[in-house]
Amino acid sequence: MPPAWTQRPANLARAVTAELVERIVRGVHPPGTPLPPEPILCGTFSVSRTVVREAVKILQEKGLVQVRQGTGTLVNPPSRWDMLDELVLAATIVEDDSLAILDDLVVTRRVLESDMANVAARLADQETLDRLRALVDRMDELVDDHVAYHEHDRAFHDVIMQASGNRIARGVVRALESQVVNTARYMGRTERALCVASNRGHRRVYERIAARDPEGAAEAVFTHITEAWLVRRAGVGDPVRLRR
Repeated sequence: MPPAWTQRPANLARAVTAELVERIVRGVHPPGTPLPPEPILCGTFSVSRTVVREAVKILQEKGLVQVRQGTGTLVNPPSRWDMLDELVLAATIVEDDSLAILDDLVVTRRVLESDMANVAARLADQETLDRLRALVDRMDELVDDHVAYHEHDRAFHDVIMQASGNRIARGVVRALESQVVNTARYMGRTERALCVASNRGHRRVYERIAARDPEGAAEAVFTHITEAWLVRRAGVGDPVRLRR
């Protein structure tokens, strides 16, 4: 069936791409099978061959398909998908009832942020330390307002990442978080007691950075991210032990 567009999209190729990404991730077109031929895709989406070819090209760039002479456009296995791509990650999160993709996201974030905290404990200047302390103190006052609390929470982590000077690691974490920060599956439970417990973790991180303790700061971030996710996750899925 054609996609339920309420109005014809301004960028048809992107709209067709988004729909095909969702269909591939859902398994409508399983790995190893060919996408429908061009004429069928043109009819399905009421678009020209040029639009379909542009969409297939974008799918190739995302690692979802490969074009083979004589066999058509074949769907790649998930191991070849670009999981940092916005459309691919978003569709995978929606379809993954096990929350395994979010577990992987948290593990990735934990590794990168622990390393950045290690560096920040060595490089952070007094202004950075003052900002971290101010954020922790302010979050103590915001435990009854989980929306404002989480805004400050993200700011706290970002100050540490900036202090590390690792722009690539920070960029990866920010890109991943931007896909999930407003989703119930990632945010999980948000009651006051959890904000209180979370900020105890933030304070430990701040204290280790202020003490110029790189290993302690890394361990504090590792523990904080792990514990915070396991508690949030318990509200939306079965408990799980994250791999180290």
